[in-house]
Amino acid sequence: MRLEAVCLLFTDLDPVELADWVAQGWVRAEPDGDALVFQAIDVARVRLVHDLRRAMAVDAETVGLVLALLDQVYALRGRLGALSAALADQPEMVRAAVLDAMARRGG
Repeated sequence: MRLEAVCLLFTDLDPVELADWVAQGWVRAEPDGDALVFQAIDVARVRLVHDLRRAMAVDAETVGLVLALLDQVYALRGRLGALSAALADQPEMVRAAVLDAMARRGG
């Protein structure tokens, strides 16, 4: 989806502002000649930044920090999901030992 089409999804987002979000690294877009093209995941990120800026009134200086923290949370969720799946594949004795070790450490 091209930059102009993404802006049409929002009543209060102009192409200059969206291009600035790309320049700041808040949102990714692929160059296509003189245009910027957004994949579905990038449009979702635009929605997130839009919500941060408009609905939550997060100032521009803070958006980068918020996005970095959210990215870390999403990455940790993925890692925990992989760990949980790997643990589920282990014999019951191993699962019990891991859960016991976690309980001893307050987890």
